Amino acid sequence: MQTTEDRTGPVAALVLAAGGGRRLGGRPKALIRYAGRPLVEHAVAVVRAGGCADVTVVLGAAGERVRSTAHLPGCRLVANPDWAGGMGSSLRVGLAALAPEVSAVLVMLVDTPGVTAAAVARLLAAHRAGAELAAAAYAGRRGHPVLIGARYFAQAAAGACGDAGARTLLAAHPDAVTLVECADVAAPDDLDTPADLARWSAG
Repeated sequence: MQTTEDRTGPVAALVLAAGGGRRLGGRPKALIRYAGRPLVEHAVAVVRAGGCADVTVVLGAAGERVRSTAHLPGCRLVANPDWAGGMGSSLRVGLAALAPEVSAVLVMLVDTPGVTAAAVARLLAAHRAGAELAAAAYAGRRGHPVLIGARYFAQAAAGACGDAGARTLLAAHPDAVTLVECADVAAPDDLDTPADLARWSAG
């Protein structure tokens, strides 16, 4: 992995799609239908449309079923055997699977269907302008997705535990985090409960 501030390499996308959907009756989040297709397909389409050609998807719950039923051509699919321990383990697995030439990674959660390609593109533009840590913001409040420069990969992996994901890393470098306002083009809400699913399906 790169450890310098070189921003000439591509920005990869890391889609965290391992969750078991415990509050959704044990339905794997990757396979929940949204806009006519599984959420994981939607997330991959969004990051690609936003400018990420290199896409890694971390699978966990019902991973083999996701592989066999979701259409994810060209994606690097990696398994997280410890997915039940939380998002942090998926982030570690995903970071370890990235190609060595990437300059940053955009971390996308599979259960945030309101994140758009426009929001992804804004984070990539912030990186090209010099940001090594960036996060989408909604009315000034930090949300998802987040972008992590290569120089921070090792620290991000070290701090990822439980459901913290990149939170520990961002909290350790508050002055280095560029907030990229996205409220006009995206929504931050995640999909955790049957009520969330009903609201998104109705929308």
